[in-house]
Amino acid sequence: MKFLKRTDREIYELIRQEEKRQRQTLMMIPSENTASKAVEEAVGSSLGNKYAEGYPFKRYYQGQEHVDRVEDLARDRAKRMYGVAHVNVQPYSGSPANLSIYLALLSPGDTVMGLSLAFGGHLTHGAPVSITGKFFRSVSYELNEKGLIDYSELRKMVQENKPKLIIAGITAYPRFLDWKKFSSIAKEADAYLMADIAHLSGLVIAGVYPNPTPYVDIITTTTHKTLRGPRGAMVMVTDKGMKKDPDLAAKIDKAVFPGLQGGPHINTIAGIAVALKEASFSSFRKYAARVVENAKVLAEELSRSGFNLISGGTDCHLILLDLRNKGILGNTAAEALERAGIIVNKNSVPFDTNPPFYPSGLRLGTPGITSRGMGKREMKRIAAWINDVVGDLVLLKKRLGISDIEERKLSVRNKLIGSSVRIKEINREIKKLCRHFPIKEQYLY
Repeated sequence: MKFLKRTDREIYELIRQEEKRQRQTLMMIPSENTASKAVEEAVGSSLGNKYAEGYPFKRYYQGQEHVDRVEDLARDRAKRMYGVAHVNVQPYSGSPANLSIYLALLSPGDTVMGLSLAFGGHLTHGAPVSITGKFFRSVSYELNEKGLIDYSELRKMVQENKPKLIIAGITAYPRFLDWKKFSSIAKEADAYLMADIAHLSGLVIAGVYPNPTPYVDIITTTTHKTLRGPRGAMVMVTDKGMKKDPDLAAKIDKAVFPGLQGGPHINTIAGIAVALKEASFSSFRKYAARVVENAKVLAEELSRSGFNLISGGTDCHLILLDLRNKGILGNTAAEALERAGIIVNKNSVPFDTNPPFYPSGLRLGTPGITSRGMGKREMKRIAAWINDVVGDLVLLKKRLGISDIEERKLSVRNKLIGSSVRIKEINREIKKLCRHFPIKEQYLY
């Protein structure tokens, strides 16, 4: 970064500080991961200089001979890896990718059904604060008391509400989605079925999570989570989707451009192509299997320590903890763990009695730490650290006489966290672990 250092020292220093933070902490937010240097080089290349409005071999500007091949290569690799009929690699991110499906298939006021945001779905699955909940009639399905999707109840809701689009996708649901049951339910209602596999994409193509391709009409995904690519997205149309609507691919392409976006980010698309090639290697399949294996070990250890796991465990890369039995807010736990060097996020849990900004849960995952080469032994150590941090918070909260309402104040949480000697000790221990498992190129292939 010699040119950046010379031109803009402030940005250079902020990047260096962020690199240091990532090196010295455990990346355990499930939607974060470490891209390879090859992906980074593609994203930072001269391809970012080219404006390529339109689609390969049908552009609106000249000078496209090389970027056309880049985008075509990315599409072909995705079609092969996911076994789909059509791919659009231009969506800037996951939310625009999902919104393109609404634009392609629905009219304002049409009914859509997705998993409730409060129960592990996504904003763009019809949340009231999202455009998908404001412009369309959104009917959200929820989890049962066991933290699972009740497909019988879902079928009843679909029969009653007759949605035009059903979304099967998650951001904080740790169990397998039953694509076959979703397909049966959607078929009865003659609804389009969309799988949002943003979190699951790398696990799906590695064969460690069920593949939705034979059962759904449309697949959307981001490319930076378990796929370990750049921050982009894809929309895919399956053979099933093309059979249902032969014009489906054309409708979606028109929704992405010119419906929602202008020129694509060709440098990001090149990074997606690189990530897809890396995902074709046998080492990636081993990596994805270890991601799930690590999550299961971590979940088992946390459960043994008395943590309440939503659904009782995990089938994938993420874990959702309900801290109500600990008497600690998700905010407090997340902030304390960050101070210790474990980066997770506060999260609502099913039937949460606290408001969204002060939720009762924590969401954590294993893609980022697995990319560093960590395994079962490290998962046990991490579980012990989490237990130590939360346990210390519980004791200190009682000792300091902090009420649940007072805990919502940042100043109170800072006082509580700052009183913990154990958090400071764990921070030193985690820095030592991170030195043993540096972010290295060898872990990214």
